Parts: sequence; C-alpha cells; structure tokens
Amino acid sequence: MTSAPPASTARLDLLLTAVAPAIWGSTYVVATQMLPADHPLTVAMLRALPAGLLLLLIVRRLPWGAWWWRTLVLGALNFSIFWALLFVAAYRLPGGVAATVGAIQPLIVLFLAQMVLGSPIRAMSVLAALGGAAGVALLVLTSSASLDPIGIAAGLGGTVSMALGTVLTRRWQPPVSPLTFTAWQLTAGGLLLLPVALLIEPPLPALTLTNLAGLAYLGLIGAALTYILWFRGVARLEPGVVSSLGFLSPVTAVLLGWLLLGQNLTPPQILGMAVVLGSVWLAQRRPKTATSKPKTA
Repeated sequence: MTSAPPASTARLDLLLTAVAPAIWGSTYVVATQMLPADHPLTVAMLRALPAGLLLLLIVRRLPWGAWWWRTLVLGALNFSIFWALLFVAAYRLPGGVAATVGAIQPLIVLFLAQMVLGSPIRAMSVLAALGGAAGVALLVLTSSASLDPIGIAAGLGGTVSMALGTVLTRRWQPPVSPLTFTAWQLTAGGLLLLPVALLIEPPLPALTLTNLAGLAYLGLIGAALTYILWFRGVARLEPGVVSSLGFLSPVTAVLLGWLLLGQNLTPPQILGMAVVLGSVWLAQRRPKTATSKPKTA
C-alpha cells in the first residue's frame, strides 16, 4: 500500500518538471539566431548524441537485458522519430499550425495512458487538455495559416510518437537514477538519428563560436538537464499532468520572441497565455477523494 506524496513534494516535482518545457520554449530563438540553417536533423543529432555520451561518461552504466531494446524504443519515440517528424512539420507548416497540432499531445497521452497503464480518464483532465490546445492556438495561430497534408501528417505522427514515449517511459522504469535513464535514451536517440542525418543532409559548414555556443546550450541545457527533469517527472507524476506542462513551451517561446526579438504581443496572445496557464493549473487539480485514499501498488 502506498499513499500519495506530501503536497510540498508534489509541488516540487511539478515545478522541477515544468522547468523542462519552459526551457524548450527557448529552442526557436537559439535555433534561428545561433545555429546554421537547413540542417535540422544534424542539429537534432548533435543535440542528443554528445549530451547522451557525456552523461554516460558520468554515470558509467549501460543498459542490461531487456533494457537494451526498451532503451532503443524509447530513444526512437522520444527523440529520433519525434524530432525528425517535428522538423518535417516545421518545414511544411507555418509555425502556428505546427504548434497547434503538437498541442493535442496531452489529449493523446490521456487515452494512451488509459490503454497502456490503466489510468482513469477524468473529465477535468480532458477539459484541461482541450483548453490548453485552444490557448496554444490563440498564442500562435494566424488567420493566414495554410494547411499542408504532409505537414499535418508529420505533425500528428510526431505528437503520437512523443505521447507514446511519455507513457512507455512511465511504464518502463529501470532501477537506475533519472540521470542514467536520460543518458541511455539520449544516446540511443542520437545514434538512431546519425545515419538519417548523414544520408539526407549535406555536411555542416564551418561552425562559428556562436554556432558552437548554440549547440552547447541545446545539448547541455536543452537536452541533458531538461530531460533529466522531464523523465524524473514522468516517473513521479501522472502522465496527463506531465504532458499538460508541455503547454508552457509555446508560452516561453512567445515571451522570448517579444523580449529578445522585438516581436509583437497581441491581446489574443495574452488571452492565450492566460488560458494555457489556467489549463496547466486545472490539469494538476485532483478530487479530494482521489488523494485521501491509499492505492494498491
């Protein structure tokens, strides 16, 4: 029999996990201002593989037994497939459309968690997921946005990949630290991306100090640190709660665009931020009876 964690511990878990998508929101600014253009798969590989290898050097522990194939599956779902399809969607769709398609991920997680983990689907969680997606649409969608079928399919595929990766990460928890689990997944994801990047994209141009600084930020902060916090949260919080925190990423992106790039912040965007924050708050609310009764492990 295990009881619910203390409220202070749950809040700390929530805050630490929320740091990850907040930092991911800076990826657009870093990618557009500090990285070479037209090499998205190579950049994705360089974001994952060096960070994963560095963490492996620190933990000095490899997977064993079934954890080899589970790590490959999770690395593919959470990084290789997700990032590859994400970049296809980003190239073929306006940013607002791509972000709005990705915003349905919490809703997909709710249904996958019910099928894979047996987690109940609560009306409050569904409402929060729908509200968050609407808030993201207000944040980033424009009336001139055009739709491309291949881009939409890629966006949906990437969203399902990350959603399934989140749920399976919750189900498959090895007896190691989040640091070690992150090292395994980043390395696997980077290795799977390596041949794809080499086959599809031309070689990188000579990298400047700015390029190297951008790659270091995306690898050390935007991948290693954030995914340690993210996978820690996946292990401790309900999948629907964790996935709803992803709504914070477009909020951060819009705010950084306003602060650093001089982009406009419109009333609909401000309303969208309020809706997103309200949805994140709603997603982590639980009926009192759900926290007062112990549950069987």
